[in-house]
Amino acid sequence: MTIDFSKLNFTFSKKPLIIGGMAMEHYGLRKSGADIDLVACKEDIEKLVKKYPQNLKNLWGDFGIAIYDFEIWKTVRYFDYDYLKEDAIERENYLIISLDKLLLQKAVAMEEEKYLNDLKLIVKKIQSNQSEKSEQIKSENQSILSKVDNVEYVEYVEKIGEN
Repeated sequence: MTIDFSKLNFTFSKKPLIIGGMAMEHYGLRKSGADIDLVACKEDIEKLVKKYPQNLKNLWGDFGIAIYDFEIWKTVRYFDYDYLKEDAIERENYLIISLDKLLLQKAVAMEEEKYLNDLKLIVKKIQSNQSEKSEQIKSENQSILSKVDNVEYVEYVEKIGEN
C-alpha cells in the first residue's frame, strides 16, 4: 500500500495515521473507498489549517481538513493522534491504526450501518486470529492440569456460547 502525499505540498512532522477504509483494506477486511482518512498530530493540523483554510470540516466536534482525496483529522470521536497511534504498524511515511484501535473506532460509530458492518468484519477477524491459537492454548491448559491431582470443575463449557 503506497500513499503519495506529494500533492499536499506538506511535510508531516509526525507520520500520519491511516484509519478508516484503507486500514480495513490493510487488514484484508474490505476494499477501501476513494478517500484516504488520516489522523495527524495537533501541530500538523494547525499548519494544515493555515495552508488550506477553505478546506475545513467539522463532524460532531471532530475537526479536520478535506483536500484532494485526503481527509485529515485532529480527532475521531474525540480520540486524538497520540491515543490512536498506540500499537500502530509503522510504514516508511505513515502509520496504520492497530486492529484493536480500529475496532474501537468502529464500535463508537456503530449507530451508522456502514460502521456496524465494519465492526462485524473486525470482530470476525479477531476471532479467526484467536481460533488459530486455540489448539496451542488448549494444550498448555491440559499440561497445567496434568500436573494436578483431583481436578474438579465448578463449571465446564466446551464451546463458546454454550452454558
